[in-house]
Amino acid sequence: MVDITPQQIGLEVGGGALVGAIIGFAAKKIAKIIAIIVGLELMLFKFLETKGILIVDWSAISGAASDGADTAAQAPGWVMSFLAALPVGVGFTGGFVVGFKKG
Repeated sequence: MVDITPQQIGLEVGGGALVGAIIGFAAKKIAKIIAIIVGLELMLFKFLETKGILIVDWSAISGAASDGADTAAQAPGWVMSFLAALPVGVGFTGGFVVGFKKG
């Protein structure tokens, strides 16, 4: 039988929340930077296409984006393992949401 104390659960939830908040905050900042870079890149492609310098296959670009979304929708095995650690997972998720909103 596993001996789990309320203090141990509290430490796991609190530690997970702290780590989640930090990662959530950083993830939002990184996502903003990536979105800006991708937007600027697409604007550059469109500009170069209007000048006749570049030919862009826009259907291939949109197809690659939808393929990536389909791949991301399939949960790999490590996700299930991660969810098995419920106390840390709950704290991490809560902290991630708070950090992401504050970021």
